[in-house]
Amino acid sequence: MKPTKQLSDYPQPSVAIDLAILTVAQGGLQVLLMRRNDAEEVGGLWALPGGFVHADKTLDETVLRVMKEKAGLYEAHLEQLGTYGALERDPRGRVISVVYFALTPLQKLVAVSNGRDDLLLARIEVPWRGEEGGPADALSPDGEKLQLAFDHEELLGDVVKRLRGKLDYTPIGFALLERHFTLRDAQEIHEAILGRSLTKPAFRRKLLDRGLIRATGKFETGGAYRPAELYELK
Repeated sequence: MKPTKQLSDYPQPSVAIDLAILTVAQGGLQVLLMRRNDAEEVGGLWALPGGFVHADKTLDETVLRVMKEKAGLYEAHLEQLGTYGALERDPRGRVISVVYFALTPLQKLVAVSNGRDDLLLARIEVPWRGEEGGPADALSPDGEKLQLAFDHEELLGDVVKRLRGKLDYTPIGFALLERHFTLRDAQEIHEAILGRSLTKPAFRRKLLDRGLIRATGKFETGGAYRPAELYELK
């Protein structure tokens, strides 16, 4: 009788987590990147924060560890995007990556990235319309296109496509806002994700008709014009 093979008899690919942490600033989607300090092929390049999955840890535990240890972020809206396993996606060896994305208001990312030269908030530029899909570029604050490690241009494009696809039937865009927000804030977030302008009356009517938000009875402060009413998710 032929002996039964054990798990150790098979090649063991590495399993990693990659995390796209997104926010909105200056009218566009931005992503938090980390400079790789590897001595190998990807050393010095910018990439999404990531880490390998330990044998005694779950995927969810690992993504929380990556978010805290690599990005200094302790709380965000997290979702799993998908699994990426192209044979040559990592020049260091066979690595299968489970990709997550996190959404958080701008102020939280500014706080964690200030004073760190290994972290950068980069603007996401999508060269396609709607939900066509494809890679996305990451631009430095000076507008320079950054060379990303691995297949992270593809991952960024897939995150944007997922966000655009869910925007119309879920409240996912509100994860990029503070707890209290104006209708103007909500429109700016939706426009940043979609990459196009929206008509104000139609957007606000649709938003209110969906019944996802409610007025707080409070108003914004510190503006030079008539204060706008603040809303929150129900």
